[in-house]
Amino acid sequence: MSAAAPASGALRIEDRGSHILATLDRPEKRNAIDQDLIDALHELCAGLERDPRTLVLHGAGGSFAAGADIAQLRERRAADARAGINTRAFMRIAALPMPVIAALDGYALGGGAELAYAADIRVGTPALRIGNPETGLGIIAAAGATWRLRELVGEPLAAEILLAGRILTGDEALAAGLITHLHDTGDEALAAAEQIAGRIAKLDPEATRATKRVLRSPREAHPAIDLAEQATLFDSPEKMRRMTEFLDRKKK
Repeated sequence: MSAAAPASGALRIEDRGSHILATLDRPEKRNAIDQDLIDALHELCAGLERDPRTLVLHGAGGSFAAGADIAQLRERRAADARAGINTRAFMRIAALPMPVIAALDGYALGGGAELAYAADIRVGTPALRIGNPETGLGIIAAAGATWRLRELVGEPLAAEILLAGRILTGDEALAAGLITHLHDTGDEALAAAEQIAGRIAKLDPEATRATKRVLRSPREAHPAIDLAEQATLFDSPEKMRRMTEFLDRKKK
C-alpha cells in the first residue's frame, strides 16, 4: 500500500501533505487495540518505510486507545506472548525513519499507552489518562512500557505506574515530561501535533532522519554514530544549499 492508502476499518489514514495522519478508528471500543488494528499498523509502517514521512497518530471519539482488546487478549496463550504481537508492531512504529507524533486525549491505557510511548513526540489534553494497569488483569506491560517508560519519566515514577497501576492525568503527564504540550481539547491537541509535523516538513529530511537514528542509539554508540552521520551530511548537496541560502539572507 502507499502511505496514504486506507489500511483497514480500524485505522483511517490521510495524506496531509507535510505528514501522514493515522486515526485509530474504533470509537465504540474506545479504540482498543485488536488484531485488525495491529495488522493495519504493520501495513502503514510498510508504506512509511518505503516512502518516509512524518506520522501523526491520534484516536477517534475522544480517546487515544483504552488498551488492548481484552476479549482477544484473554484467549492468547504462551506462544502468543512469545510472538510479541503488539510489541513488534510498536517497535516498528518507533523505528520509522521520520518522526512519529502522538496526539493524546482521553484514555491511553495499557497497549494504548505503550503505542504512545513508541512515538517520538507526544502532546495531550487535561482529559488524558495514561498508564499501565496490566497487573490488575494478571499480565505485565510487555509491549515496551518496561523499558521505554523509565527512559521517558525516570525509574521511580515508571515503577509506580507499572507496579502500582498509577494512572497519570494530562497535567501530571506534562509535569513528568511524558507529553511536551497540553491543550484544552482533543481537536486542539491534534492541531498542535500537525503544526509540529509542519515544522518538521520545512527541515532537511535527511538531517531529520539522521538525528532520529542518533537519538535512538544506545549510549555506548556515541559519539561514533554522531560523527559518522555528521560526516555524511557535511558532504551533502542539501547542506550546501541550505547554508548558502542562510548566508545569502544575512547579507541582505
